[in-house]
Amino acid sequence: MKPDSMKKILKISALFGLIFLAFCVHGQDKQSTFDRDSFYKAMQINKIDFVNDVLNQIRDAAIVGKEAFEGALTMKKAGLSSGASKKLKIFKSGHQKLEEAIQKDPSNVEYRFLRLMIQENAPKVLGYKNELEKDSEVVRKGYKTLPEPVKQAVIDYNKKSKVLKLQDS
Repeated sequence: MKPDSMKKILKISALFGLIFLAFCVHGQDKQSTFDRDSFYKAMQINKIDFVNDVLNQIRDAAIVGKEAFEGALTMKKAGLSSGASKKLKIFKSGHQKLEEAIQKDPSNVEYRFLRLMIQENAPKVLGYKNELEKDSEVVRKGYKTLPEPVKQAVIDYNKKSKVLKLQDS
């Protein structure tokens, strides 16, 4: 092989190496963009712009349980949207994601907490209240296993919940 050919191959290899490294670093940045505190703040407040921002962070993040978080926040977004048919369409898409996540991991306390919050606040006409008691029980029993930001979200939600009532556990 000629020395010029060898130099070209080395340059191309170095270029591909840099491109690969850039993708790896970019992937790590995406993973760090998910912030549970922001997620739970978005679940509490009624500001669609903030909800959309956090939804975009979740969609870009490489996290376990992305479907559950995206589903719950999408259902929250449905309540902030206008137009009955649009609300229903958005709600159904979020519902499907959250329920699939729970079906894959039914003992996940955080997913059950997400569903509890949505069920308790969903309009009765949607008929999405069947698992309130079960989810409440799972959250009460598994509360101590949750990460700190989730524990704080449960405590905050417990103050206004008619179903959760942590002192019962």
